[in-house]
Amino acid sequence: MKRKLTPKQQRFADEYIESGKKEESAIKAGYKSRSAHSIATENLQKPAIKSYIDERMAEIASKRIMDATEAVELLTRIARGKEKETVISSTPEGVYESQKEADLKTRISAVKEILKRYPGDDKLVKAQIRKAEAEADIAESKAKEARSGDSNEGQTLIVDDVGGIEDEDTGS
Repeated sequence: MKRKLTPKQQRFADEYIESGKKEESAIKAGYKSRSAHSIATENLQKPAIKSYIDERMAEIASKRIMDATEAVELLTRIARGKEKETVISSTPEGVYESQKEADLKTRISAVKEILKRYPGDDKLVKAQIRKAEAEADIAESKAKEARSGDSNEGQTLIVDDVGGIEDEDTGS
């Protein structure tokens, strides 16, 4: 069971967290100045005070450091155009400050960063990727056909994503 700190010990610990100076913290907490150094040294060795200081320092650090949820929320606000950026413009008439949402490139980057954190088992995304790849294969085959000068008008092209392009009429 944790031993509770006295009000004076807690004030000492809080002052020490703020300043990092043990003797000064002891004096501000209400200890006599002539014994402040020895009491401060003793206090810092007490497990209950040490534990309190460690817990408070961890709490303070966690408030300053962005966690994963906060990071994803920020990326989401950027991707949706809700996070504004301050832009300073200078003209002969003066300096102006305005707010603008992220440009398209930045928003796309934010979306990519979000998607990295959610590796895909999303069937809709997979289907969209397959469709885009199929369209790219068709466009590539049409480009090859246009470059070679061969015209396959009236013939049906089957795009086989495993083997390549097959001509339905000849089977080759």
